Amino acid sequence: MKSKRSGIQLTSGIILFLLWIGFFSGSAGAAGKEYALDNGLKLIVKEDHRAPVVVSQVWYKVGSSYEHDGITGLSHVLEHMMFKGTKNHPAGEFSRIISANGGSENAFTGMDYTAYFQTLEKSRLAISFELEADRMRNLLLPADEFAREIEVVKEERRMRTEDDPESYTQEVAMATAFQTSPYRHPIIGWMNDLEAMTIDSLHDWYQHWYAPANATVVVVGDVDAEVVYQLAIRYFGPLPAGKPVPAANRSETEQRGLKRAKVKRPAELPSLLMLYKTPVLRNHPVDDSNTGDWEPYALEVLAGILDGGNSARFASRLIRGKEIAASAGVSYNLISRMDNALTLSGTPAQGHTVADLERAMLDEIVDIQTSLVADSELERVKAQVVSGDVYERDSVFYQAMVIGMLETVGLSWRLADEYVERISAISPEQVRQVARKYLVDDYLTITELEPLPLDGHAPQDTTGGQGHVR
Repeated sequence: MKSKRSGIQLTSGIILFLLWIGFFSGSAGAAGKEYALDNGLKLIVKEDHRAPVVVSQVWYKVGSSYEHDGITGLSHVLEHMMFKGTKNHPAGEFSRIISANGGSENAFTGMDYTAYFQTLEKSRLAISFELEADRMRNLLLPADEFAREIEVVKEERRMRTEDDPESYTQEVAMATAFQTSPYRHPIIGWMNDLEAMTIDSLHDWYQHWYAPANATVVVVGDVDAEVVYQLAIRYFGPLPAGKPVPAANRSETEQRGLKRAKVKRPAELPSLLMLYKTPVLRNHPVDDSNTGDWEPYALEVLAGILDGGNSARFASRLIRGKEIAASAGVSYNLISRMDNALTLSGTPAQGHTVADLERAMLDEIVDIQTSLVADSELERVKAQVVSGDVYERDSVFYQAMVIGMLETVGLSWRLADEYVERISAISPEQVRQVARKYLVDDYLTITELEPLPLDGHAPQDTTGGQGHVR
């Protein structure tokens, strides 16, 4: 997406919350129901009877933020290995069975979770449950499969990160900005750690985190909640609970002063990332305005003011108005386990430098810090929250995504009920307050991508010169 206001890392920001509205407005069916099995497994069911389809997702509270130096990438590699078979279902059979029943399936790893999902015709839910329950505790992890799959992951890292200048720059930016927080680790892992990974360490990771007490099963679709609950008891109920293991919240050390990094990679164009450390949603009482629980909502509105469509400030001022930027965006993920970041990104337009773009973006920040946002501009952002694409609002898959994401980072899925009201209550002064408090040098890391020649040819020179590399 051009605005970079969502992503999997993934699906938060205004777009995701548009889905929340459809989910919790009642237009898509009954409210969700929550159950707890005796072994600690949490089950959340949302009935949606508009189509004979069901989405089943299993979310584990483990991702790259649970890792530390020397073992990065374990969660992602384990996600790959979860398709390599159990005693009852050999490698490849999981996907074959889902496909034979007309369904689709996949998985993803994030900083704070790993999730597995299937979309099936509603009568086939038991098939999904039987397969997921089997691999939750009975994965074989054969050494020969691991030896092959680790090479697949290493090649994935080479292609998607090391050979992709923008992704590599993002990785450097996170590792520079975060000093002690595990968010400095890439989800896919550092190459050195992938090369040193063993099947024994992967087995220990699986035994440690993959258990009912550390999992949430989310079901959305044309189902009866009580019937789903009985199916969960049948398939997941017999599994041993495992021990819930609270993850160490290795909080970020206080930053004192602006950080800078420069990345030199073969690329066509230069680019800029400006990362501000910011708070995220917490389970705070709504009635206490002094707790600061409104700040993430104000930051979300601020991000929409800068980058919320063609009328937003970056598009209207930097791209079209001053023509300093060829592209410019804002990303802010307010759903994460620990404090995260609001990031400005962009590529300078022809005839301008990264320094020009940096100054222009900082000018926009100063404007928000010094002048109150106009009511009309604020209402535009709020209107985006209460409108949106009907197709996305009605997606059963994304309804399940919202539930799973909130629950797995330690929030309640019911928190979504408050979103529209909380955004609507944000004032111009609150937007200015969070800009003054968080968009400052002491929370800022600036990372520049300086292009090197690509395939023997000089990169494009956006300054209008003769293509020299600075």
